[in-house]
Amino acid sequence: MKITYYGHAALGIKVGGKHIIVDPFISANPLAEHIDIEDLKADYILLTHAHGDHVLDVEAIAKRTNAVIVSNAEIAGYYAAKGFQSHPMNHGGSWNFDFGKVKYVNAIHSSSFPDGSNGGNPGGFVIEGEHKNIYIAGDTALTMDMKLIPMRTKLDLAIFPIGDNFTMDIEDAILASDFVECDKILGYHYDTFGYIKIDHKEAIQRFFDKGKDLMLLEIGDSIEL
Repeated sequence: MKITYYGHAALGIKVGGKHIIVDPFISANPLAEHIDIEDLKADYILLTHAHGDHVLDVEAIAKRTNAVIVSNAEIAGYYAAKGFQSHPMNHGGSWNFDFGKVKYVNAIHSSSFPDGSNGGNPGGFVIEGEHKNIYIAGDTALTMDMKLIPMRTKLDLAIFPIGDNFTMDIEDAILASDFVECDKILGYHYDTFGYIKIDHKEAIQRFFDKGKDLMLLEIGDSIEL
């Protein structure tokens, strides 16, 4: 499983021979100006919620790639009404795709499209590949529901928002890593706006002091599990 960071909460995942894009907010992010969305491959687009800083580039990518949009029922229906392929899910439900199993799990946040349409309830994704399992928390507060995840799935990586103000902060993300029983963390949803700028060295050190590994990738860089 190869995971690429495209800035903010946007990720690329290559697993099972398929390409997945998560929450594509790229073209309007000045920190990601070197990333061309026209170069991105996508068989699926996974969306945690409907905010503009998570769905901006969905239509452009889906129109070019014919990717299947996977999200909650309201978001999937929104794009299906526009003629895009979609797969609706809801909290607690899972589906076996051709790249692995995906479960839509709880997140505490808000969700509406930039045009005011209903974005349903926000969520996160647990992805079980053939060899590795990851948890993408989406935009969320710390929630006790995270403790349910390791009861079903042993994680190899947890991806947490760490920018504070709109989501968890560093300390809550450390607690979240305890809840999901995973000490290998990829941080996201930080630095993009003034509200969510962080001190990288301090964040990494605070995780390290708890015996955990926080990775903060440069935009465009990848890790392999």
